[in-house]
Amino acid sequence: MIAFLPLIVAVALCVGLLAPLVDRRADLVVTRVALSIFGDYVGESGERRRRQRDLMRAAHVGGTHRVYAAKTLLYAGVLGVAGSVIGVYAVAGLLAVLAVGEEAVRGALPEPLSFVAGLARITSVDAVELFVLLALAAGTVGSALAAGTYYGRWELLDQRAHQRATEIDATLPRTVAFMYALSCSGMPFPRVMDTIAENEDVYGEAATELSVAVRDMNAFGTDALTALQRTARRTPSDDMADFAENLASVLGTGQSISAFLSDQYDLYQREAESKQEQYLELLSTFAEAYVTALVAGPLFFITILAVIGLVLQDTLPLLRVVVYVGIPLATAGFAVYVDSMAQGVGGTETVDRDRSGETGSDRLFGSAATVEASGPRSDGGATVERSGSGGDPTRDGDGATPLSDRRAADWERLQAYDRFRRVREVATAPVESVIEAPWRVTLVSVPLAVAGLLLVAFPIELGPITEMVAQVDRPIVAATAAVLASYALVYETRKRRVRRIESAVPDFLDRLASVNEAGTSVVGSVRRVANSNLEALSADLRRTRRDIDWGADVGTALRRLDGRVRSPMVSRAVALTTNAMRASGDLGPVLRIAADEARSTWALRRERRQVMLTYLVVIYVSFFGLPRDRRLAVGVVHPGDRGGDDTGD
Repeated sequence: MIAFLPLIVAVALCVGLLAPLVDRRADLVVTRVALSIFGDYVGESGERRRRQRDLMRAAHVGGTHRVYAAKTLLYAGVLGVAGSVIGVYAVAGLLAVLAVGEEAVRGALPEPLSFVAGLARITSVDAVELFVLLALAAGTVGSALAAGTYYGRWELLDQRAHQRATEIDATLPRTVAFMYALSCSGMPFPRVMDTIAENEDVYGEAATELSVAVRDMNAFGTDALTALQRTARRTPSDDMADFAENLASVLGTGQSISAFLSDQYDLYQREAESKQEQYLELLSTFAEAYVTALVAGPLFFITILAVIGLVLQDTLPLLRVVVYVGIPLATAGFAVYVDSMAQGVGGTETVDRDRSGETGSDRLFGSAATVEASGPRSDGGATVERSGSGGDPTRDGDGATPLSDRRAADWERLQAYDRFRRVREVATAPVESVIEAPWRVTLVSVPLAVAGLLLVAFPIELGPITEMVAQVDRPIVAATAAVLASYALVYETRKRRVRRIESAVPDFLDRLASVNEAGTSVVGSVRRVANSNLEALSADLRRTRRDIDWGADVGTALRRLDGRVRSPMVSRAVALTTNAMRASGDLGPVLRIAADEARSTWALRRERRQVMLTYLVVIYVSFFGLPRDRRLAVGVVHPGDRGGDDTGD
């Protein structure tokens, strides 16, 4: 046991480095140790420190440079020492395995792998050679881990900064459109910036980058020009840097902000169309390369190997490597590469915040974030008054006199209902719950797939490794396909529903703008539009109208619409509408801008789908339209089948 004590300590150190990921106290301990050892070294000013600090700002990493750099050196040192110890034990284990002798190893291996038996000669080294071997292994593994950890942590920041730059460029047009619409509503520029920071989860990385400038202005008293100039120097995106510099110049010269934002919005719209054209051309080239290299090429290669296996020698192991390893890995790598290329087109199509967590008390009394944006109700509808006791509806405005016992009991029942609301929703509407959260289907499909795999594949008959693998490979593939197919079915169902709703968003905003421009109030406009036919959006709009009829203000009703639909396009439209209502009751121009932005986004997305549909059909036809004998060519090649036997695998 004592002989393995260094190995246990080394493994414990490696595991200890993972503790800060799950425990804050462990992170504080690691930080203190790192600062006490390397704090003075990394605190020295210099060109390298400046570059690393700029990289941290570009990657939007929390914490100081001194802490991050000290922890990086600590991680590299610990892993270097632990890697050296593990390298010694790895070489010792290899020597123990090879101690069986060269002839024994050669007899246990197939003829094509007999050269591996020569490694057994390493066990005949003397003490000096063994010491050199262990020292070399320890130094190699330790140095590799230390250098890899140090440079890997900084390279990770560089990759994160590059990813943020791509995402900022993609979400900047919609963020500029949001700012332009708010400025047209009469909202002051400082309030526009505050609104951007409040909705950064809806508008993505571009709004997140501008929210840092808002923090500088609100928390540190920095003026808008200085904050924007700092944003231009800090951001990893060239487009954001240019926009921030130009916006600071406009503020400094006193020019019209609305006119500047209008020009920038038109410019980014044209750039988005140009980028999409370039992206589609590049993607069409990739699609043709994929069909040639990963569809037609492998099939041609498999056919040749099958013919060679029938005529000359067995090629079944090579075929298995190509089919089960080569093609899947190449396809996965191609998918990852295309996904990385697609990040700069369209931007983030998800919303980070959870809008589905509205409680029963929110539905009765209004959420804490509710703002009476529509002003006095001109239609005579009653509104629900908020209490003044810190959000506790069991007390009146002065916070001293309890309300009626009946209302207090209602509040307690609502709290009890909220605790079991998710369970009730899943139990009463399981299909709808699964469609709203596609990952929930795995809670059923995975256990069923595992149970089916155990019933079909086991018990396994002992024999050659190839025969044992053949007994389980098809059930494993079938179980995996069933799990993935169930998830894909639910995901596509959800995606198609959202697409149908998003296709009606531009018409909804246009109609709402037309009714409002005709002189109708905001409440009346929403009610009038909810009575019209907007296809997939009609049902949710009718629920929004009922919310208003039951006393909710327009802002709360629209936010509930956003929570039900959970669509990025609807989220942006709701965020713009609710914030614009705070500045003015004349929403016509604002809604026109929102409708134009939604229509442009939808048109670009529809163009991408139409262009790629052709290549998608080609890929499906290539895989599923092949003759059966070619798709099963791997299964007919056997060492003893060269005489024309038709038996399959």
